[in-house]
Amino acid sequence: MPAYNETGHAINVANSEKLTLEVTSFGTAYNPSKLSLKTAQLTIETNKAKAALLDVVSKNTIFNNITNTRSDLFDALRPLSTRIVNTFIASGATPQKIKDAKVFLRKIQGKRATPIKNLPVNPEAPAPVSISASQQSYTQITMHFAGLLDLVKSEAGYTPNEADLKIAALDAKYADLNAKNTAVLNAHTAVSKARIDRDKILYTEGTGIIDNAKLVKTYVKGAFGSTSMEYKKVSAIKFRIVKQ
Repeated sequence: MPAYNETGHAINVANSEKLTLEVTSFGTAYNPSKLSLKTAQLTIETNKAKAALLDVVSKNTIFNNITNTRSDLFDALRPLSTRIVNTFIASGATPQKIKDAKVFLRKIQGKRATPIKNLPVNPEAPAPVSISASQQSYTQITMHFAGLLDLVKSEAGYTPNEADLKIAALDAKYADLNAKNTAVLNAHTAVSKARIDRDKILYTEGTGIIDNAKLVKTYVKGAFGSTSMEYKKVSAIKFRIVKQ
């Protein structure tokens, strides 16, 4: 996966605020004709960038939390499946059905999803750009459990007294597995959308904060001179394009 640096975006936003405060301190001497360079508009755009940055953090936290919840759910599925198969065997199932049940159990136990438990919830450990490999393994485990569930339902003698092994409880478990898979996908989509919105504000050519900051510096250089203290102050504020 490509390197992804959320901190770099935060630095750009912080420096946008710093640049805005610097030119505001110049008072009426800072008087560009271009609207996007005026202090009021710089403040508006900086605040938009702050909000967009916080939205990424918020959406990322939601993604990490639901991913951790799903990981816990699937971890618990493995011992549950073992109990289901043992109960199924004890119910008087035929040798062929028992063989089939053990195949599903091996698949559930052996095809482990990509470990992503206990994800941090800060912007320096963002949701992955792609979750295709992880999602595939979780989906496969869900389908193996569905196969085991259908097999169990076909055995009339499978009537356990344990509440969590009853058919109704297993149906609910299967529904929960699917729901968690969908929730992770939705949360990841939300993170991706938030990143796109943030990047548009920061990096859109010609109108983004980065390009606008260059114009602010150029204006100060022209208005105050290349050797002025004003220009030295703003030119020292650095911005960079952060790629994912």
